Amino acid sequence: MSPVRERTLRFEDVAVGDALPELAVPLNRTLIVATAIATRDYQDVHHDPSLAHERGSEDIFMNILSTNGFVGRFVTDWAGPAAIVRSIAIRLGAPNYPGDTMVLTGEVTELSAPGPEAPSGRGVVTVAIRGRNGRGFHVTGTARVSLPSRDEIDVA
Repeated sequence: MSPVRERTLRFEDVAVGDALPELAVPLNRTLIVATAIATRDYQDVHHDPSLAHERGSEDIFMNILSTNGFVGRFVTDWAGPAAIVRSIAIRLGAPNYPGDTMVLTGEVTELSAPGPEAPSGRGVVTVAIRGRNGRGFHVTGTARVSLPSRDEIDVA
């Protein structure tokens, strides 16, 4: 598991090329079913193995909303509690099945300095994200997160 940051990163402390700490997410049947239900996705391929097989799948598999949630957690664990996720854009690849471990990795690819379009003097950091399991890449994408500058006060 990656460490959860207690204090928010400052924009000035991030550089292009910085790697985020890896996050390994062990996946079991309960997690896949529970996260599908939590996202109100009742599609049978996310909870019924026999129907998933009938539809050509090896087993039940994780839904995109759950993957998106894990990507958001990955970024906010790294950035800290006062970071604001501006956007997440992902594309799915290999399915996540029970018994897999999804390993999320990320790298800072772009920095947009605080300016008139950035409220409260916050800069925006773009992170390229990849989530891999034993079959290959489950998810690829980017997240944009705003971070406070060193001048901003009262930020956790």
